[in-house]
Amino acid sequence: MIKSTTKSANETLELGKKLGTKLISGDLLLLFGDLGAGKTCLTQGICLGAGLDSGTYIRSPTFTLINEYPANTPIFHIDLYRLENKADISNLGLEEIIYSKAITIIEWSEKLKLEKNPNDFMFGIQERLEIHISSKNETTREFNFLPLHMTPRTPPLFPLL
Repeated sequence: MIKSTTKSANETLELGKKLGTKLISGDLLLLFGDLGAGKTCLTQGICLGAGLDSGTYIRSPTFTLINEYPANTPIFHIDLYRLENKADISNLGLEEIIYSKAITIIEWSEKLKLEKNPNDFMFGIQERLEIHISSKNETTREFNFLPLHMTPRTPPLFPLL
């Protein structure tokens, strides 16, 4: 597990940008963290780092559920916050997105965990980067990055700093 701490929203954005520059087609990022932890701010940085035009409005898809952004590699930003059950999630058609050539970022990823085995995820998700975010105070955030079964790359995904 790789850890990083930011002390402001701007630092979180910059951390996301650094990560975004290292992502490749097909990468899946699962974000975990409480409301207000910084998931959307990190995602904004990731999108910019992955080549999304800086004039693009990057917002949380809390109500639209899925936003698609046209970067160098398409980016899907998914928010599962409002979904109540596994059937609602299954009806979104996420499997096509998750296994596409796009970069996929999912907020509230804990909702994808299987009840019988919480280490397993819906749709047979194996290869992923889990990002666990916790708020230490009003401005400080701790990020724990856990790459699982990810394709090796040059340059390597880590270190970010």
